[in-house]
Amino acid sequence: MEEIQFKTQIWTGDNSLSGLDNVTGQRIFVVTDPFMVKSGSLDKITDHLKDNNELEIFSDVKPDPPITEITKGIEVLQNFKATLLVAVGGGSAIDATKAMKYFAKQASPDDAELDLIAVPTTSGTGSEVTNFAVITDSEKGVKYPLVTDEILPKIALLDANLVASAPQNITVDTGMDVLTHCLEAYVSINANDFSDALAEKGFQMVFEYLQRCSDDGSDMEARHKMHDASCIAGMAFNLVNLGLNHGIAHAAGAQYHIPHGRLNTILMPTIISYNAELDTGIMEEPNRAAIKYAKLAKFIGITGPNPKVAVRNLINYIVKFRRSLHMPATFKEYGIDQDLFEQTKNDIAKAALKDRTTAANPRKPTVEDVVKILETSFS
Repeated sequence: MEEIQFKTQIWTGDNSLSGLDNVTGQRIFVVTDPFMVKSGSLDKITDHLKDNNELEIFSDVKPDPPITEITKGIEVLQNFKATLLVAVGGGSAIDATKAMKYFAKQASPDDAELDLIAVPTTSGTGSEVTNFAVITDSEKGVKYPLVTDEILPKIALLDANLVASAPQNITVDTGMDVLTHCLEAYVSINANDFSDALAEKGFQMVFEYLQRCSDDGSDMEARHKMHDASCIAGMAFNLVNLGLNHGIAHAAGAQYHIPHGRLNTILMPTIISYNAELDTGIMEEPNRAAIKYAKLAKFIGITGPNPKVAVRNLINYIVKFRRSLHMPATFKEYGIDQDLFEQTKNDIAKAALKDRTTAANPRKPTVEDVVKILETSFS
């Protein structure tokens, strides 16, 4: 038996932020990053809250939020006696808030449960509707996924106006993360009819709208569609987990500090090839992953005389798409030093196998498999 549920309420469309006008009488702990404060962008959210609530702003969130930062945030929110959490920003801000929510409850189990409103300002992580968060041990250089329904936001507020000013590089990095979520959810060992429907829709939306966002950030129709696609993909993988692409990205990201979506995109072609077993020959019997990738490819008009050829054509299409978005194809092109790569590849491979997202991958990799994927992705 499978239990399918969507606990997060989604506010989307024009004037979504106006829903915050109905929040009253709360002590609101707002978690964000320094840029949101300095740029004045946070005011777009707090202007709807400040007249009828007490606010405390915690803006120390950095990319790949470290455990020390989360501990500091918990102390501030407890001293403030918060009754509601509002996360504003990209995946790092939302993940940090989720972790604060979880560990604050663990530290004080008798305290009331804190509801969380997640307001994403990037279109990529889907963190606003998932029970996933990723936190970092900076000293060890290790990322840890936190996976529990206790961190699910109560409300996801999707307002495309909040991403209208995102620069091209962030737009495509986060957009390609959406694509990774769709691909991995679709071939996950846990995939079901519900996750497939969401992944298929998100997949089509990326190829229809991401190029438009990249070429013209003021294209608000495309911005809105990518913001929704990010949420849709998050709903898909929240049901069925992800896979090796994210397992390696979490491990390599802690070492190389490449933006998460960019790192996923570097790995993506090699991961698809590995999962579909293209190395055994395109005329050989296709495995389940190859059949599913081929089915997904049809949604954007890519076919082939057999599933493996269709997968190869999909990979070629993704490579061209990546190039059109002006993204690096390899670790070397990104600027990772070869000596550093050689020193870290085995540790990354071992960490990737321990990552909880890897457990849902359609093929069960070995350390040697992951090292080979890394080497192929390096140059």
